[in-house]
Amino acid sequence: MKLSGLIGALCLGALLAAPAQAQAPQKHALVLMTDFGTADGAASAMRGVAFGVDPTLQVSELTHNIPEYDIWLGAYRLYQTANYWPRGSVFVNVIDPGVGTARKSVVLKTREGRYFVGPDNGLFTLIAERDGVAELREIDEKVNRLEGSSESYTFHGRDVYAFVGARLASGAIAFEQVGPVLPSDSVVKIPYQKAERKGDVIRGIIPVLDVRYGNVWTNIPKSLFEELKIGAHDRVRVRFLHKGTQVAEVVAPYEHTFGGVAKGQPLVYLNSLLDVAVAISQGSFAQQHKIESGVDWSVEVTKVAPASPAR
Repeated sequence: MKLSGLIGALCLGALLAAPAQAQAPQKHALVLMTDFGTADGAASAMRGVAFGVDPTLQVSELTHNIPEYDIWLGAYRLYQTANYWPRGSVFVNVIDPGVGTARKSVVLKTREGRYFVGPDNGLFTLIAERDGVAELREIDEKVNRLEGSSESYTFHGRDVYAFVGARLASGAIAFEQVGPVLPSDSVVKIPYQKAERKGDVIRGIIPVLDVRYGNVWTNIPKSLFEELKIGAHDRVRVRFLHKGTQVAEVVAPYEHTFGGVAKGQPLVYLNSLLDVAVAISQGSFAQQHKIESGVDWSVEVTKVAPASPAR
């Protein structure tokens, strides 16, 4: 055998004999959402914990500006954004007025494979309904807690959720290592009015405002709205109620864009989630009509019949 052939055979043999190297765990995005704001160091402390778990982890903020204790709004912001993140992404969520109490700390895995870490207090209401619960696990804090934090009772965002979320996202632990399995249907849910049609009226709620611009969003989907046979430029009547009492009413055209009406005029449109919304072109509908959002705020939508031609 020629020397070159002998060297090649030896090299190939060495490669085949070498033990297979362990495949590095796949890393995923870690997304933080809290009601902490950014005026102090709470959000930074959570990022620091994640950095301590894995300095190469990609950490992003959904928002830290949820109003204090507003669990419903946190639930909606997850619903609004989560599906635009890749499968495997880990969301750490801390709107937790019951921190330190008997409420459970959990990780929810959806059917598409995204993970939601936080208190089981209603935060996962809309995610569980829309995306389904593949599995729910309670965090075992005996093994999944930041070292040295056992006497801290009021900052689970740092001591438990950021730590567990970072370990999941980095591949340091598998989902099965989070803790014991809970029944998938045991997720705590906030009751609210689902969008429904009765005859010529569609009822729903105002889950959230488009805060910066003052547009009023509803939970009425495009598919249900279309059952009223409303076309572009048709007039729509919308009643706004708080705890069943009417606060405002508007009749406005259904338009595809804000440019469909003059500046200062109202319109009905489909928002970025393809749900019905109401706005004033270059103005704040919510501010002008003193409308807020949440499960106590509801809407009724009807089509306005065209006026009969004059004789």
